[in-house]
Amino acid sequence: MRIFALALILAGTTASTSPEFFRSPTGNIGCAYAAGELRCDVRDGVKPLPPAPKSCDYDWGQGFWLHETGKASIVCAGDTALGNGKVLPYGQTWKRDGLSCASSSDGFRCKNAAGHGFFISRGSAYRF
Repeated sequence: MRIFALALILAGTTASTSPEFFRSPTGNIGCAYAAGELRCDVRDGVKPLPPAPKSCDYDWGQGFWLHETGKASIVCAGDTALGNGKVLPYGQTWKRDGLSCASSSDGFRCKNAAGHGFFISRGSAYRF
């Protein structure tokens, strides 16, 4: 399990790897990207949400983390990616460094080049 805070990721960025934030038109989903990591949080959290692992001492299940490689993981952090960045309109796709997120009225579908990723919306979320 990954335990990251946005502040830790953003602290490691440079001018060439500047952080990027975007959100859904409704504001129910917010994403942050920096240094090969994408995090998307959803208002009211991931549903259905598996039980928190004992190793998570922070808030569990606000959203998902996705790296350029590997599978998505559920967020364990004390902050949020909600409320920041430009709106990603329905029908548009955000892309950077092998990661992509497609926006639709159903939610965000984000994946890496290997095809691993997640779907996230208010009321429904899953990893693939």
